[in-house]
Amino acid sequence: MPRPLGELEDAVMTRVWQWNRPVTVREVLEDLQQERSIAYTTVMTVMDNLHQKGWVRREAEGRAYRYTAVSTRAAYSAALMNEAWSTSDNPAAALVAFFGMMSAEQREALRDAVRIVQPAAPEEPADSPAPAPGAEDDSGGRSTDPGR
Repeated sequence: MPRPLGELEDAVMTRVWQWNRPVTVREVLEDLQQERSIAYTTVMTVMDNLHQKGWVRREAEGRAYRYTAVSTRAAYSAALMNEAWSTSDNPAAALVAFFGMMSAEQREALRDAVRIVQPAAPEEPADSPAPAPGAEDDSGGRSTDPGR
């Protein structure tokens, strides 16, 4: 499990995830400077650290690098939730408390997610009746259908 991102790492990764394309230090810097005063070397160091930690991959482009996220924001969030849940001494109680904090929209999203990952029960074809209880197949595995 990756450790949680620091505040500046999260600000950088948020941009990489939002843009969903290879980005340069300069692009991230210019966007961050709209909110705060920050140096190019600081952003470059954070992006290098994110690369060393495996959050981004990079490709050289001239004298600079283009950085791309290795995984999605959703995968990061899921890993954080899983880590928090698995460290609980009572995972069921932790889930109940977590679900209790959710909004109606979040609970609906949870129901949708469970439907997606829950295996569907196999359905019997409507046109083939189930065998009667206690009925045995006396064909010895041979088909009685002349077309087979």
